[in-house]
Amino acid sequence: MRVLQINSVCGIGSTGRIAIDINKILKEQGHEGYIAYGRDFAKDCDTSIRIGNKLDNYMHVLKTRIFDRHGFGSKRATREFINKIEKLDPDIIHLHNIHGYYINIELLFEYLKRVDKPVIWTLHDCWAFTGHCSYFDFIGCDKWKTGCYNCPQKNEYPSSIFMDNTKSNYKKKKDIFTGIKKMTIVTPSNWLAGLVKESFLGEYPVRVINNGIDLEVFKPTESNFRVKYNLKNKFIILGVASVWGKRKGYQYFIELSKKLNPDEIVVMVGLTEKQKKSLPNNIIGITKTNNVKELAEIYSDADVFINPTLEDNFPTTNLEALACGTPVITFNTGGSVECVDQNCGFVVEKGNLKELFNTIQVVKEKGKLNYIQQCIQRAKKLYDRKDRFKEYLELYNNNYINYKLYTLLKRK
Repeated sequence: MRVLQINSVCGIGSTGRIAIDINKILKEQGHEGYIAYGRDFAKDCDTSIRIGNKLDNYMHVLKTRIFDRHGFGSKRATREFINKIEKLDPDIIHLHNIHGYYINIELLFEYLKRVDKPVIWTLHDCWAFTGHCSYFDFIGCDKWKTGCYNCPQKNEYPSSIFMDNTKSNYKKKKDIFTGIKKMTIVTPSNWLAGLVKESFLGEYPVRVINNGIDLEVFKPTESNFRVKYNLKNKFIILGVASVWGKRKGYQYFIELSKKLNPDEIVVMVGLTEKQKKSLPNNIIGITKTNNVKELAEIYSDADVFINPTLEDNFPTTNLEALACGTPVITFNTGGSVECVDQNCGFVVEKGNLKELFNTIQVVKEKGKLNYIQQCIQRAKKLYDRKDRFKEYLELYNNNYINYKLYTLLKRK
């Protein structure tokens, strides 16, 4: 069986690592796996396929910024990529993030409808069924249910500076993304599965497969992190994100720092150099790292991991923290709450800084030792990538067998 995955990145970031992990399991089982990607560089994959180049990305960004036409650029790059797909002739095509300034959705889905092969589409956010945004919880918008227009998040990712094309985008995406006979939607969380069923993608079967992580990497790991940053006797409150902004709860860490006791310190991973320069003294800023061992070391040395996200799907950072034995506190947001139970974490009211601080104090008073084993056991039981991504293999196999039977019957 030959499987082609398509994602914005390969081997970096959460979705890039998920694609790599699935690819490795495919190959371990004797199948062929390929990952097509559109941005940055490919990591840990010797069968990667680059879609377009940096110039294509920049031109797609420009089309998005001026005309709000995200997903409708990269025509040349997509035509060339489709030629490569036809030569590769995969049995299964697995889409991940097809937003990200690298592929033309009209051309891609015209091809998918024409070849009539099994398609798996893992949604990592809500972009597929809105006219613009990737999330709408933060502003409480529900236009996506009937038809987008006058987008209140026009300037958010994928940002448009001038035009608002959300009404047209919504109609086009609805037409483009519906009508594929052999497509299954996968979501990492029950929360997102519920939204998909309310959207125009509700015609497709929806299956929930939780994100998985590499438990051989994310586990309690010794390091000199505390020594390096002079944190030997500090209570470490950790936050990790690929991009820190309002949606990820950046402002809550800043506000939280004003309440901290002298023996408490915040560590934030994933900040830009500019953000680092404006931090208060009791927040240590670390720039983005794709070194997973370093991440495991930081998770392991933290006393508590907090995720004050205002809208999210099923954040792998929660899972990584648990696997390293660190309890998780999250806002009551999206699928983030599905990662924890009363033995390894807490869910607090979205935006409630006082409750967040008080819950941190509960963890501090009880001590991390009271949570470590429960955190690790939950990660092993529910979020081992080998178990979770075998579910994708089962999905591939079922679709592959059905497709082969369909092809044979069609010939007769």
